Amino acid sequence: METKKLSESFSGALRTFVYFMSSGTQNTLKDIEYLSLYGEEPSAIEQVFAIYANVIELDENGQVLNAKYAEKRATDYLRAYCDAKFVVDPPFESWEIKLHEPPPKIDII
Repeated sequence: METKKLSESFSGALRTFVYFMSSGTQNTLKDIEYLSLYGEEPSAIEQVFAIYANVIELDENGQVLNAKYAEKRATDYLRAYCDAKFVVDPPFESWEIKLHEPPPKIDII
């Protein structure tokens, strides 16, 4: 079976997003206190990363095309979650917020 790795571009984009999300310094969440959600409401954080993964786009060479847009869509969800006055615009489409099945409990290879 031939396997593929995620591109370096995607790996770098994901790593950067995770760093800023987990350090509390994500620029699109300025003035939003969200770090406590990691331990108290993990499903909110799960949804953020699902949106990021659903929205991010790669070209045929694996280069990330819209990292900042994927970050914005993902963090707009969290901003709305923490601030009832914030309106996500445009509203999320169903494919953006879909939670896909987890991998098997045992690796295939």
